Amino acid sequence: MKKIISTSKAPAPIGPYNQAILSGDTLYVSGQIPIDPNTGQLVKGDIFKETHQSMKNLAAILDEAGMNFENVVKTSIFLKDMHQFKQVNEAYASYFNADTAPARETVEVANLPKFVNVEISMIAVK
Repeated sequence: MKKIISTSKAPAPIGPYNQAILSGDTLYVSGQIPIDPNTGQLVKGDIFKETHQSMKNLAAILDEAGMNFENVVKTSIFLKDMHQFKQVNEAYASYFNADTAPARETVEVANLPKFVNVEISMIAVK
């Protein structure tokens, strides 16, 4: 059985999907882009700030499910430009303990929703 996880503290989906699905003890969090849920506007122009906004959106969804970044077992980062990897990695790393950080892949893509520079998705377990 699956449970829909939704919070107004993260951007509403921009398509036919949910912010997250809880199935058993596993939470599947949809990719988050740097939209400020308070304004509905994209955070643009600074990949460090864009990454932080995406992570804040993910944190809000994890919190709604009763979890936090310590529960995350896998992440996927999608970048418009791999040359921004260092800045993205620096912002991303501030949310995890290096000793217990999740598995991850980072890939460069041609385009992302709303033509943003970064999108991050996660899988977490209670």
